[in-house]
Amino acid sequence: MKIAVLKESAPGERRVAATPETVKKYIALGASVAVEKGAGEASTIADADYEAAGASVGARAATLKDADAILVVQGPETKALNGVKAGALLIGALNPFGRRAEVDAYAAAGIEALAMEFAPRITRAQSMDILSSQANLAGYKAVLDAVAEYGRALPMMMTAAGTIPAAKLFVMGVGVAGLQAIATARRLGAQVSATDVRAATREQIESLGAKPIFVEKVAGIEGEGAGGYATEMSDEYKAAQAELVSSHIAKQDIVITTALIPGRPAPRLISDAQVATMRPGSVIVDLAVEQGGNVEGAVAGEVVERHGVKIVGHKNVPSRLAADASALFSRNLYNFLSAFWDADTKAPVLPDDDEIVKGVRLTQGGKVVNERLLA
Repeated sequence: MKIAVLKESAPGERRVAATPETVKKYIALGASVAVEKGAGEASTIADADYEAAGASVGARAATLKDADAILVVQGPETKALNGVKAGALLIGALNPFGRRAEVDAYAAAGIEALAMEFAPRITRAQSMDILSSQANLAGYKAVLDAVAEYGRALPMMMTAAGTIPAAKLFVMGVGVAGLQAIATARRLGAQVSATDVRAATREQIESLGAKPIFVEKVAGIEGEGAGGYATEMSDEYKAAQAELVSSHIAKQDIVITTALIPGRPAPRLISDAQVATMRPGSVIVDLAVEQGGNVEGAVAGEVVERHGVKIVGHKNVPSRLAADASALFSRNLYNFLSAFWDADTKAPVLPDDDEIVKGVRLTQGGKVVNERLLA
């Protein structure tokens, strides 16, 4: 089996879908690996490092020729896959909801597209979960980005010249990114609080030493959807949450928002009026900016200032830690393929009735087959 690793073409994308570490592992399974020239440069991986691991390095056409599986970070345009044989696997973060037309094109080209962000949140798939591995880094980087814009110290400092109070940092949305943001901010000495629509996250917040901020005595606010994702809340809850948040964020120095709902625009958590209540010099980091944003006024790819408050809207935050993000992402892909690897045929066997395979498979036999796209 030949595995091809492509150089990413999306603007600002610095990650790569395989590292020398995973190249060695694929070769140990009996596969051959071809890497497009320059694929790892933005992640500080030289072509020579891939060659030393046993991969061949060359132009895209040579890399794709006779490839049985193509590893990517972001799904390429179908025209960039010219010459790929029918039935080849395309594996990566394919953004099926946002790029549905491209999914249809993959099907028409006979490509079997596997969107790893659709992997079910079950124990067996944890090591393959690209959303969690990348969100973990995004939560960490969000705190660093906030600190860079804040321009003040985070921890309390007691000096002969006087005391500097600890910065107050509020995390909205306590998934993987939010939990890492809490942990990072605590390590840096901030006074941290957090909230989420899922009541079950209260204990997680407290376990990290942060203060939970929750709407109380409003029915039906568990907020737990299928697979552990948050769901839309009732109007009653939204009104109660807005009142609570308004009073709380007015006292905060930094707010980090992380709330996402799969396949839907990001929920609006902070209005322009609420931004205006924050002190000048405060910072908001919106990790959901690419899906419409949690914060009114956030602009994807920019740091803007409203009412004296900086709103940070960096795109593709995991890519801002490209080396580590690539290492984790590439291991996720390897863990997926190796879990279904057949030692005799030296190729993966993807059973139609397997829960993970059903979750990630978008196209097969020239058709779109994923239930989430056909609903």
